[in-house]
Amino acid sequence: MYELIQAAEHTYYIQCPAKMGIWKLNGTDAVLIDSGNDKDAGRKVQKIFDAQGWRLTAILNTHANADHNGGNAILQQRLGAPAFAPGIDAAITSHPILEPTFLYGGFPCKALRNKFLLAQPSDCQPLTVENLPQGLTMLPLPGHFFDMCGFQTADGVWFLADCLSGANIVEKYHVNFIYDVSAYLDTLDKVCSLEGRLFIPAHAEPAEDIRPLAQLNRAKVLEICELVLRFCETPASPEEVLQKIFWHYQLSMDFNQYVLVGSTIRSYLSYLLDQDALTVDFTDCKPLFHRS
Repeated sequence: MYELIQAAEHTYYIQCPAKMGIWKLNGTDAVLIDSGNDKDAGRKVQKIFDAQGWRLTAILNTHANADHNGGNAILQQRLGAPAFAPGIDAAITSHPILEPTFLYGGFPCKALRNKFLLAQPSDCQPLTVENLPQGLTMLPLPGHFFDMCGFQTADGVWFLADCLSGANIVEKYHVNFIYDVSAYLDTLDKVCSLEGRLFIPAHAEPAEDIRPLAQLNRAKVLEICELVLRFCETPASPEEVLQKIFWHYQLSMDFNQYVLVGSTIRSYLSYLLDQDALTVDFTDCKPLFHRS
């Protein structure tokens, strides 16, 4: 784990739970794409850079999930590297309490203030075309999280963040976190049209052809849409739909899964409402969704 792998002449990635990318600017300077989930991940990144004799010049966070920016703080403390993230994700990276707060919909209890949902604060600036390091192209990949983006290196390697989950993850967990279902489906279409020599999702193995995996992820999203519609044949509250989803896929619920899957199912309900496939009534002081 945390093995450095060369993907192209100037492009590397670190094999770890949420793959990190490295773009070599020259013989000594390098940019890190994402930083792992905690200070231990940050230490391992520093060890890799030190072993190669590289200098970390910037951290580019694809989005503000804690497993992608959790190493920022210690790398900034030790190496002084600036961090950048797209749009609202820069604000969440600077103020990470916003992630569990958003997921829960209120002040997060202690069980939700953990390293999987709450990174250490780091100084993060908005990523723009003007401050993008030379040799990198930024591509918006919304859907999974607010303003998530990916990067293509001049070597033709794409880092695709969390817009795709590996087949093993899809088959095991079924309901992977999505903030905006409509944007996510559009992103999958965009990914299928990309050209490059290698595609590296954060939670799947690198592939020369990313289309089969994108199609698998799309099929799962459409499957869940149909399940939600089926569960709303009889008017159901969001909590009832969530319960049936857990039962259907035989998932285990804890606080983390409750907020991650619960937020995602509410996003599915919003998507299907906006598609006029569902309607909602407020009965006995609770929302009841039913199939149109």
